[in-house]
Amino acid sequence: MLTLVYIMTGVLLALTQGLGLSFISTNLQQIAGPMDLTQTEATWLMAAYLFPNASLTLLLFKVRAQYGLRNFAEAAIAVYVLVCVGHLWVGDFNSNLAMRFVAGAAAAPISSLAFLYILEPIPPQKKLNVGLCIALTALALPTPVTGLISPSLLDLGDYHALYLVEMGVAMISLALVYLLPLNSVPRAKVISGLDIVSYLFLAVGLGSFAVALTVGRIYWWRNADWLAWLIITGIVSSLIFAVIELNRKTHLVDIRWVTSREILHFTGALLVFRVALSEQSSGAVAFLRNLGMLNEQIAGLYWVMIIGAVISGALCALIMKPGREPMIHAVALLLLAVGAYMDSQSTILTRPEQMYASQLLVSFASGLFLPPALAIGMGAALKRGPSYILSFLIVFLVTQKVGGYLGSALYGTFVTWREQFHSVRLVSDLASTDPQVAQRLRQLGGAYARVLTDPTQQTTQGAALLARQVQQQAYALAYNDSFLLTTYLALVALACLLIHVAWRHRVRFTLFRQAAEAA
Repeated sequence: MLTLVYIMTGVLLALTQGLGLSFISTNLQQIAGPMDLTQTEATWLMAAYLFPNASLTLLLFKVRAQYGLRNFAEAAIAVYVLVCVGHLWVGDFNSNLAMRFVAGAAAAPISSLAFLYILEPIPPQKKLNVGLCIALTALALPTPVTGLISPSLLDLGDYHALYLVEMGVAMISLALVYLLPLNSVPRAKVISGLDIVSYLFLAVGLGSFAVALTVGRIYWWRNADWLAWLIITGIVSSLIFAVIELNRKTHLVDIRWVTSREILHFTGALLVFRVALSEQSSGAVAFLRNLGMLNEQIAGLYWVMIIGAVISGALCALIMKPGREPMIHAVALLLLAVGAYMDSQSTILTRPEQMYASQLLVSFASGLFLPPALAIGMGAALKRGPSYILSFLIVFLVTQKVGGYLGSALYGTFVTWREQFHSVRLVSDLASTDPQVAQRLRQLGGAYARVLTDPTQQTTQGAALLARQVQQQAYALAYNDSFLLTTYLALVALACLLIHVAWRHRVRFTLFRQAAEAA
């Protein structure tokens, strides 16, 4: 019973840390108006949240060792509760921006706490399979859960209701953390002044990338000079962090190990898969929103995502054993390729029901891929010693968090580019002298006959409506191109995986062939 209570506490903590960002990202269009913000300003709320959130988790292990996990956990969640209360009182854009920044900082350690609470009661021999699968499944739940509960909350009290729920969940988490202590390591002074300096450069680096990738597509990459300076700041800060760590005896992160061939291969695999998984949030869901659908219409799709994540997590816990990782990853990549290809056949008449099967496959692929990958990385870090856990955490966070921002930015940019391409192509095929086009313009203009008596104005409104329909069709084709791109990316990754496995087992294959020839 106590095991279940600890696991449920971890799941609640995972929801707590995820709701803060998901409430904004999932309801961006609905909350911008009531908050007196433009869509661009509302997007800055996400960027402010992500700047500290991208890196602050990394301090957890050293803070835990020096000050104790219980004190740290209670302080982090208490600050988060206060921030949620503050949101109910602030109204202007600058205040909201500051509050989201503090919320991102306070929420960052909670994801690690969710991991620790789920892993705490699980026997050591099962932590790297059952424990990791449950933890990663829990961390995948906030976005679909937010999509399900947001419509009712917005009906009850606009965006204030979102903050109230966020505060309530955080307060319950605070009570559970107080009642259910975790095993603490012996305290020791492990944080040095150079740790803080080094971390600040890393925080600026990762935060700059997070902000640039979040708002870059809105301002467009080549139209805002400050975006280039922000990316340059991220690169320079990251390089300074690497130089500091390379010349230290006691590393915050072992750069040489992180840049070794084994870890670079691991990082590349995680990054590619994380970018490909953006097909779900930045692809399928964004496509349906572009067709004019809100959370109420997409609720069934969110349920499919939850079911896929839970079932795949349970299955992965049952089958995951050392040596099976390549097979599981191959199946995950194949499922992702099939799901993305099914989505690439969408039209402007596609509705969420037509995407249930494909998105179930994508959710299933996500649940199968991450636990074995994380187990491989954790195993490689533990072979080096407990101090390498933090170095591995850097790799995992960079691939998952920055990879998520990168995937969203790439998808959005690619869709915008392809929409312009398809718009030009479609418009070039439309000529007012074409009888079918002329008839369509009359039909669309006729819809305004009751309110507009001037035939010229009717024609003008009909042309504007036709232009919107053409743009909508162009966006549908652009999203199909992005889905197809994900299919190709997954298949290329699958081919690379199979080649890598074949190369690693080339001696065994040779011996097997020789034995077969001798027989």
